Amino acid sequence: MDARELAYFVAVAEELNFSRAAERLGIAQPPLSRAIKQLERRLGVVLLERTSRRVVLTAAGQVLLDEGRRALDGLAAAARRAQRAGRQDPRLVLVTKAVGDGGMMPDILAAYEREPDAIPVEVLFCGFGEHVALLRGGFADVGLVHGQPDLTGLDSEDLLVEGQVVVLPVRHRLAGHEAVTLADLEGEVLPRWVGLSQDGGPEVRDAGQLMQLIVMGRTIAVLPESARAYLGGDVVCVPVLDAPPITMMIAWPEQSRSPALAAFVRAATDVAAHRKPSFQQVGR
Repeated sequence: MDARELAYFVAVAEELNFSRAAERLGIAQPPLSRAIKQLERRLGVVLLERTSRRVVLTAAGQVLLDEGRRALDGLAAAARRAQRAGRQDPRLVLVTKAVGDGGMMPDILAAYEREPDAIPVEVLFCGFGEHVALLRGGFADVGLVHGQPDLTGLDSEDLLVEGQVVVLPVRHRLAGHEAVTLADLEGEVLPRWVGLSQDGGPEVRDAGQLMQLIVMGRTIAVLPESARAYLGGDVVCVPVLDAPPITMMIAWPEQSRSPALAAFVRAATDVAAHRKPSFQQVGR
């Protein structure tokens, strides 16, 4: 099976319609139908049940669709990584949220510059929940990730464990408290992160949008404690005593052999290991 055949099958399996799949692929329908039949003969299984009215995936077809998507994504990611590695001026692409470095970015970059294998770092700021897709897709080489995302296909090291604070508009009923609990936040409007299936208030993609909504009194947010270093005087941070600690990790594609990437991971873990606590569980 080659990549072209797999791409043909994935298109048909996703569209469940040969005409739409052919249009999507930019080919005529007859050669597409022949290619799928040839693939089924080669594999010795039926992938699609066809009638005059519909196309349905078989169990074997569903397995090939799931695995095929991952394989095609992996090929595309490999091509992107190879193109970047072949540049005359190579860059290490670091993906992070705008307030997602735990306050360590300057120290990490400074430590990395002292590494013999260091190359220039390009910082790619992303929205909430986008880190892992950008790493898997080959758009970034390394990322700073919070929480417990699915890191399948990635290696990681823990860097920082910290408490959480609730970020409030200055006139909020809880703004003057030394600390709060999760029960105090019941009934509050919380944001919905783009790309994540959550119920809640306004949909939010990035930190800038989130802060604007908080200032306007449209939402509040529970964030890692280190985020307070990036916030202005138009919001208030209050520790949430019973919020679970949150872990910041450094993540990268598994089985990477890049000396520049290894040097960056080493610099980040060294900085984290020697970092003194700078965010205390205090009130406003």
